[in-house]
Amino acid sequence: MGRYRIHVATGAWLFSGSFSPLQLWLVGERGEAELELQLRSTRGQVEEFEQDVPQDLGPLQFVKLRKHHSLVDDAWFCDRITVKGPGDLEEAAFPCYRWVQGQSVLTLPEGTARLAGNNTLDVFQKHREKELEERQQIYCWATWKEGLPMTIAAGSIDDLPPNMRFHEQKRLDYGWTVIAGLMEMALKYVYTLLSPWKRLEDFDQIFWGQKTALAGSLFEADFILLDGIPANVVQGEQQYLAAPLVMLKMEPSGKLLPMVIQIQPPSPSCPTPPLFLPSDPPLAWLLAKSWVRSSDFHVHELQYHLLNTHLLAEVIAVATMRCLPGLHPVFKLLIPHTPRYTDINTRARNKLISDGGLFDKGWSTGGGGLVQVFRRAMTQLTYRSLCPPDDLADRGLLGIPSALYANDALRLWEIIARYVEGIVYLFYHGDDVVRGDLELQAWCWEITEVGLCHAQDRGFPVSFQTRAQLCHFLTMCIFRCSAQHAAVNTGQVPLGHHQEEYFSGPEPKAVLRQFQADLDNLEKEIVARNEQLDLPYEYLKPSLIESSVAI
Repeated sequence: MGRYRIHVATGAWLFSGSFSPLQLWLVGERGEAELELQLRSTRGQVEEFEQDVPQDLGPLQFVKLRKHHSLVDDAWFCDRITVKGPGDLEEAAFPCYRWVQGQSVLTLPEGTARLAGNNTLDVFQKHREKELEERQQIYCWATWKEGLPMTIAAGSIDDLPPNMRFHEQKRLDYGWTVIAGLMEMALKYVYTLLSPWKRLEDFDQIFWGQKTALAGSLFEADFILLDGIPANVVQGEQQYLAAPLVMLKMEPSGKLLPMVIQIQPPSPSCPTPPLFLPSDPPLAWLLAKSWVRSSDFHVHELQYHLLNTHLLAEVIAVATMRCLPGLHPVFKLLIPHTPRYTDINTRARNKLISDGGLFDKGWSTGGGGLVQVFRRAMTQLTYRSLCPPDDLADRGLLGIPSALYANDALRLWEIIARYVEGIVYLFYHGDDVVRGDLELQAWCWEITEVGLCHAQDRGFPVSFQTRAQLCHFLTMCIFRCSAQHAAVNTGQVPLGHHQEEYFSGPEPKAVLRQFQADLDNLEKEIVARNEQLDLPYEYLKPSLIESSVAI
């Protein structure tokens, strides 16, 4: 007989708790024991139970649980279960981080990450095969618009798997964030109307266009993506779109100053479009800058925000759920950065970029134009464009002290890359192990060939041959789902400081602690630098970078 001490942690989300009886089985190498526990869980709490078990179970492999209910099925969000056995047995952790409801049995494996094995009699191998089979029935691909990244098959929020939806608290947070964002936009609009643009800096504060170096200190910001896109009609009024080309010069101080603006590219009806210069009448120059700002909004939101972070993140999330079991180290590495993208993206497809959605009601790219912008932007969605070391080099933005995004992005990329390498090298002891991991290879292929619609010709890999190649790809995934999204939107959950503990064992936890320390050091450097700037750049300050895309 031995005494087992069991800790059951309930999530901190609203309505996470439950008062239902919990049937729990401890499954060890030498036996299985069934226990009956009465949950008194409240959100954010850890309950402790002690149970005597007559037989020797040996090292624990699984915890199985079933939540009963009487009148109503009050869903319970279980964070994790830990069990300390008798004697010198180490405490075993069983990560869950999902909703438990209904009366089916949920099996949680011990949290040590494992690669797939060839032994079909291995209990963990059987578990991961069954888990993937079930997940592939739940997480299915769908086509939203031809030629665009695949999405999860869900017509509405109610069609999503429960564990891919926002928690109630997150839904409320999202709602308040949207309201605050709309209020801020309205206030900025009023401020712009009341305050004339008297200085170049007034324009710089709202100019976000992607810039590319030409030669020396000359740069261009090109919005050709919008050329020929049909403009929307809003409340009976025809809207307009421009496709400007802006030439900028970098001053010795590091500021980029616009030298000339061309509102539209040459066309048969206007083979020599007019050029606008700072020396033009003030209102003409102001109008030209206004057109640039308008175009920048559409490219920023549709290409750099929605496509290059949100839709890409959804592809990574769905492929991860379909191809990588919970025991896989890459699943454990990525899952803090891929929660519930499908929820916010499904909401966007229903309310924001849908037929009759907000873009149709109020923006020039609504009414069908935004889909054309997405399709054009897909041709520019290359693997290199998603990796800052490659993208910044291609655009000539390396080594420029005043390029604050570039400098911070490269530092973050290096920190994330070290973190990824630390985890990958714990489990892949050679390139041959990478090549032999069929689950990993299936995940890579599904992202490139299915989710991104045959993106091999745009540089995306269809397989991994080396650990270095795998690390580079995983760094891109985490960077895109966290830092890059923070650079184009707002932060929520600080990068590297998620509460979930998917990995068990000291080695992965040591790698995570080093990752957190590196982020803290970068935070201090950015704070010190910003104290010397008139306009601090804080978008890539680690404490303001969310772990994942959520809005």
